[in-house]
Amino acid sequence: MIRSRTRFLRARNPRILIIVQNLPVPLDRRVWLESQALAAAGYGVSVICPKGPGDPSYQELDGVRIYKYAPPPAADGLRGYLVEFVYCWLRTAALSLKVLRRDGFEVIQACNPPDTYWALALPYKLLGKKFVYDQHDLNPEVFRSRFGEPSGLLSRLQYKALLWLERRTYRTADRVVSTNESYRAIALRRGGVDRARTTVVRSGPDTRVMRPVESFAELRKGRRHLLVYLGIMGPQDGVDIVLRTLDLLVHKYGRDDVCVALLGFGDTYDELVELASELGLDDYVTFTGRVGPREIAEYLSTASLGLSPDPLNPLNDVSTMNKTMEYMSYALPVVAFDLAETRISGGDAVRYVEPARSDRRDDLSAALHRYAEAVDTLLDDPEQRAKMAVEGRRRAESELDWRPQAAAYVSVFDALTGHHSAPREAAASTDAIINAHGHVWVDVGDEAVLRRFGSERA
Repeated sequence: MIRSRTRFLRARNPRILIIVQNLPVPLDRRVWLESQALAAAGYGVSVICPKGPGDPSYQELDGVRIYKYAPPPAADGLRGYLVEFVYCWLRTAALSLKVLRRDGFEVIQACNPPDTYWALALPYKLLGKKFVYDQHDLNPEVFRSRFGEPSGLLSRLQYKALLWLERRTYRTADRVVSTNESYRAIALRRGGVDRARTTVVRSGPDTRVMRPVESFAELRKGRRHLLVYLGIMGPQDGVDIVLRTLDLLVHKYGRDDVCVALLGFGDTYDELVELASELGLDDYVTFTGRVGPREIAEYLSTASLGLSPDPLNPLNDVSTMNKTMEYMSYALPVVAFDLAETRISGGDAVRYVEPARSDRRDDLSAALHRYAEAVDTLLDDPEQRAKMAVEGRRRAESELDWRPQAAAYVSVFDALTGHHSAPREAAASTDAIINAHGHVWVDVGDEAVLRRFGSERA
């Protein structure tokens, strides 16, 4: 019986355990795409993550086994963050033992933030498991972007601790997965990682699924134009710039034909709701909170412009903004500050605005006015919006699509496990007329149709 069980374990396909603390799955789009790519390649996949509202403790979706724990209370201050990290680490460690017992795994992948799961990977490496570090954020840059350059004793100690945790994660990892070349350069330089142990896997959209549908006029709240922001709402994300831009459009430029939808959640959500009221914009703003694929498709297909207000800071300049690529996938023109990685992603589908420089505090107001002016100009230029819409969709299809990224991602695990993948193509088809949510897809293969849609969003 024991020998039979041993032969079974050796014969089965390898299993991967993915750990993510920042978002629940499948809401975390990158992790969900990774999980699906591994499953399609014949791997068994288990995921450990926090619960979202109403989520069960365990569920199986599309062959992926998802184990979830109750999230900690919202962190406040250094002590709160420490409590959060310890709580999540312990809950994840306990669930990893459950996964080991029930499913087994040969490779453990940790997605940051935080950079603490190398300590969980170490004992598993002693058991012969491999460790993959999927670096979603540069935590030292997050610290500098949120709190400024460390100057006092406490802030310098915190910053050095983040560098140490990152360095330990780099050194523990058998392979490092970076979201872009800027992140890989830091892994090479600051982490001392051999290039052969690094792989770039961009968080590109699956353009077979993320594509425009016929618009929903009611989302415009009786106005001609809808502006949309999609993503996390944190201190470094600049979402207040969206509201201040709308304030200028309505109260300075005299536009009564525009409204904004903010899709998402985050640490500054309540502050943004208060700011909208303070600026007298309640009738012009919709806060949706957490949204799924159906709502994203509806809003991004109806909006005239997608806003990427991420300001220039140490993190944003080298980070790939998923929302920008998702806007482009939906043939939605984008207005963004001119950041290094944003320009690499956006090409000619983005109207770039000179950002405020970190060493020029007096330029913040000027940068905001430049941003609002760019939005105002594009709203009055349907021909330019149509051109940007077509360029964005074509770039998303040819340069940013998830499928080649999925192949690069799966190759990391093939190299570690010796597994020979036999990927199965997803069932999504660009020839379909109606998507899974009952929406009528726009014919993105017809240039004239796509251009007209980009101009009119109808």
